[in-house]
Amino acid sequence: MSQTLRDARAYEEERELFIKPEDRPAFHLGARVGWMNDPNGFSFYKGQYHMFYQYYPYDSHWGPMHWGHAVSRDLLHWEYLPVVMAPDMPYDHAGCFSGSAIELPDGRHLLMYTGVSREVTESGELRDVQTQNLAIGDGVNYKKYAHNPVITAADLPEGGSREHFRDPKMWREPDGSYRAIAANYAGEGGGQMLVFRSSDGFAWEFDSVLSKNDGRIGRMWECPDLFTLDGYDVLLASSQDMLPKGFEYHNGNGTFYFVGHVDPETGAFVEESDHAADYGIDFYAPQTILTPDGRRVMIGWMQNWDTCNLHTKSTPWFGQMSLPRELHVRDGVLYQTPIRELEAMRRNKVEYDRVTVENDEITLPGVSGRLVDMEIELEAGDFTRFAVWFAKNDQYHTGFSFRPHESVLKVDRKFSGSRRAIIHQRRAKVRHENGRIKLRLILDRFSAEMFVNDGEKVMTATLYTDLDAEGIAFFADGKATFRVTKYDLEL
Repeated sequence: MSQTLRDARAYEEERELFIKPEDRPAFHLGARVGWMNDPNGFSFYKGQYHMFYQYYPYDSHWGPMHWGHAVSRDLLHWEYLPVVMAPDMPYDHAGCFSGSAIELPDGRHLLMYTGVSREVTESGELRDVQTQNLAIGDGVNYKKYAHNPVITAADLPEGGSREHFRDPKMWREPDGSYRAIAANYAGEGGGQMLVFRSSDGFAWEFDSVLSKNDGRIGRMWECPDLFTLDGYDVLLASSQDMLPKGFEYHNGNGTFYFVGHVDPETGAFVEESDHAADYGIDFYAPQTILTPDGRRVMIGWMQNWDTCNLHTKSTPWFGQMSLPRELHVRDGVLYQTPIRELEAMRRNKVEYDRVTVENDEITLPGVSGRLVDMEIELEAGDFTRFAVWFAKNDQYHTGFSFRPHESVLKVDRKFSGSRRAIIHQRRAKVRHENGRIKLRLILDRFSAEMFVNDGEKVMTATLYTDLDAEGIAFFADGKATFRVTKYDLEL
């Protein structure tokens, strides 16, 4: 173990003592200390779910990337383990970037990750070079492979960038061979997804170009994931510098998916539909896993690159993961629902049937809190806007509002306590029948996730409102009738 890694382990163990449990998310995985971004190496190994993550323990702002580590048996109760990788080799001295993990037939845990090094160009400028590397371990300690890097610029197709080549996602084929998909920049057309193959998981070669951006969705593509679900292949990725496409994509960085199939002859992905993976503010770089009982589950970084650097340096931790979401494909749409294990945390059921609110704001006895699972079913009605406000007191609130005449659901956190002109609002087109719609709102201490029509669309937002703001209220322009079922969530 290098001294760099020893120092990181000692530092995180010391500094986490200064963070109270109640100052962390209750059931979302957050940074142990310092900074967290992309999920890495999401896998099931030795009876536990393992989540590694992009990590800089020494500051709550981005720095040279390490790999943090946590484990869980239900994806809701997390235990931190020591940081597993630090930038301590020539091929990754500028950072150990995102990657994935699989279990080898001999029981070892294999990690593949992007190593970043810097070289001096002929003009004297520094330039990043990205390669793919391996580490092997036992679930706690990992050793970098002696023959790293295993995939370099020499393995790229013509025109592929050696500066933007990252985020490998590995899997094992039924015949025992291995594949990895990685993101690469291909010039003015933007990103492309490349597939590599290996017979043993250690010696790799280029296989095919899976998909090319050609200027359609943003520029550089990142963090790919490819899986088969409900008879379709799904390609999941995040894109930088997107332009809006109606309500499908927002300006900036976000996550999208293609539903279709991989052509067995060419290796190319044939797209049948494309959509945003999340229509809210904070969701990026997700990874998926196939659980032991056969569910496809996704977790993403619950943050946005355009809003993540405005907190003070005294903040002891920054960054958290989304709620784990079970996935299904229906009619070309990736449905997402909260992981079913969440239902075991439900307590203190409160239910109201056919509540009416008319040109007013109302509260309901027993409906409040910051750890909440709440279902709302709106009936068809004569209203122009219905809203639910939460994390609310006399000064603060965040909310979702639904306008049936526009078929738009909007998240708005401008009154959540932020003192900066960050992204406060996002909108999504939603389906309804004359105002009839189903909403499920999950609140943790510092986040809100809204699942629409049994997961047809999801909107996610982080918030940092004072924790004593725990009111929930309902409002309508016009007359709205709804049913609400609310549970407290307890670990």
